[in-house]
Amino acid sequence: MIQSSASRLSPLALAVFTLLSVLVCVPTMVRAQAADEDVPTAAQADAEEPSKRVVVRFLTEADFPPFNFYDEDGTLVGLNVDLARAICNELNTACDIKVRPWGELLLALRRGEADAVIAAHAVTPQALAEVDFTDRYFQTPGRFAARKGGEQTEITPETLESKRIGVAKNSPHEAFLRTFYRSSAIKTYESPDLARDALIQGQIDYIFDDGIGLIFWLHGTASKRCCELKGGAYLEPKYFGDGIAIAVPKTDSQIKMLLNGALARLRANGRLDELVERYFPVKVY
Repeated sequence: MIQSSASRLSPLALAVFTLLSVLVCVPTMVRAQAADEDVPTAAQADAEEPSKRVVVRFLTEADFPPFNFYDEDGTLVGLNVDLARAICNELNTACDIKVRPWGELLLALRRGEADAVIAAHAVTPQALAEVDFTDRYFQTPGRFAARKGGEQTEITPETLESKRIGVAKNSPHEAFLRTFYRSSAIKTYESPDLARDALIQGQIDYIFDDGIGLIFWLHGTASKRCCELKGGAYLEPKYFGDGIAIAVPKTDSQIKMLLNGALARLRANGRLDELVERYFPVKVY
């Protein structure tokens, strides 16, 4: 009977042969394992690197200056419009911006009729139940205003004790005052405009309202240049929302990553601040 060549080796030679065989195979196995660990799967690559879009479809509305509105020539302009275009430029993609009524915006987004809505939506629990949001690009603080001149006092619950403060009835601003300024004489009005009129007429000492609205009132004709902002900005999310952001579908994490990346770069290179200052020459916060 013919025996194999391995069986004719001495025990010592056979042991050496076996050891060499193992050592030759090990590097190959290690390299294969390392390669498997270093190369991500297609799903991982998609998750880490959002795919480029040929076009980003934005929706906005046209009656909320200075965020989005038609100018005297009928051109759609505003902070949101310019920001959308800056984002598309940062992404090196085409930009499609269409106008819808406010009440239809989030519904159209959920139907897949747009990639994002940029219309100054505040990030609130109610909105988060319907859509997702990018990182914030603007804040909506509460601010105090009072008549020009008078005493220059720091705005605190102690310094405003017994002072008459006007505020819109059943608003977040009223809730804030009743929580932190309980020693003040809080007077409620059916609308912010009525509270502002009361301040002009000297019926109250201060008003507390949305900072954005106050700034445009103070620098418009309706205020008769009577008043000015007092104290700093209040940004408590519980009362004034968690800022303004771009709404995106809950089902499209890719567009959220793309927009957040563009926003981060615009913030880092100063372009975002430039856009805000263009439409808000007086700092809101």
